[in-house]
Amino acid sequence: MAPYTEIDTPINEYFDPYYEPEDYYFWDEDPHKQVQQRMLFVLGAVSVLVIAFALLVVPKWVGVGGGLETVPAANTTDSVAAELVLDEPQEANIAPAANTASGAIAQVFTPEVRYWETQILGWAEEYNLDPDIIATIMQIESCGNPNAVSVAGAQGLFQVMPFHFSGGEQMQDPDTNARRGMNFYNEQLRYTGGDIYLSFAGYNGGYAASGGNYANWPNETQRYHNWAKGIYDDAKAGLTSSPALEEWLAAGGAPGCQIAASRLGLN
Repeated sequence: MAPYTEIDTPINEYFDPYYEPEDYYFWDEDPHKQVQQRMLFVLGAVSVLVIAFALLVVPKWVGVGGGLETVPAANTTDSVAAELVLDEPQEANIAPAANTASGAIAQVFTPEVRYWETQILGWAEEYNLDPDIIATIMQIESCGNPNAVSVAGAQGLFQVMPFHFSGGEQMQDPDTNARRGMNFYNEQLRYTGGDIYLSFAGYNGGYAASGGNYANWPNETQRYHNWAKGIYDDAKAGLTSSPALEEWLAAGGAPGCQIAASRLGLN
């Protein structure tokens, strides 16, 4: 937003390009008409305030999506999943309680993500999250590349947008990036009543996604939700490989993982 500056132009002329001085409205000299005019003016002003309140405040309270972005999304980048759109989910599901004591993440994740297993388990305990949730988000966001930067400016392992950081924070520092990303994901969990899958959508699309309807989400958020849900479900099923992850890699995720492998010295 531009800084405030004084405007020398008369207020009516500034807001109305068709303003003419002779069109300036004066109150009628009749006292009774003046009262009526003032009452109409007050009623009109109150109506405007009520409408503004309903549009800007009420959706935030009741969690209605409808395109209203009450809090910026953590990740507004284009999905690496290309243009593949999976089937629309049925009903929202509350995922099982977090398990941070397993001592390992699922085997389904790529080597670049499993490289961070020790840190993922530590973050899972610190933020009270299932480590496979953290691994799923890292898989889709950066494939384990701590220096990943999107065209929109999202940073690091969890592709967190710059406005989530405080001044002086190192956005690509893994611990800092995890703190900002996982705190935002936990906000989504609270907002959705613990729905891990809707919270995946909210991580990508913000509160307008986690509080809205799948059919109204952008294609990117639909894809993100479907990939995350599929990979996470495969992880919790105890599989040694994930069909959903293989599809994600084939649909556009593989190049990012190749870059991550190079950065981590895994080639």
